[in-house]
Amino acid sequence: MKVSSPLGATSDTLKPLARRRPSLAGLRIGVLDNSKPNADVLLGRVAERLAERVGAATIKRWQKPGASHPALMIDEIAGGADVVLTGSAD
Repeated sequence: MKVSSPLGATSDTLKPLARRRPSLAGLRIGVLDNSKPNADVLLGRVAERLAERVGAATIKRWQKPGASHPALMIDEIAGGADVVLTGSAD
């Protein structure tokens, strides 16, 4: 029997944060829903309020088949949105 460590791999390499945009006005907001209960509601409302507040151009939504599934549509999201909201909800 093989026993695997639940700790996973780590790295000491620090990754820089993404550059902050000076404004979200006119940008496309993407929403990646992980299919957890109420994630669509939470993220949708945050995106709508953010779009109203900053004058974003559009909101586009994507949904993963489940929280544990990888987001296979990452390239599509990167090409279809300027900023992306994602998270969990229950």
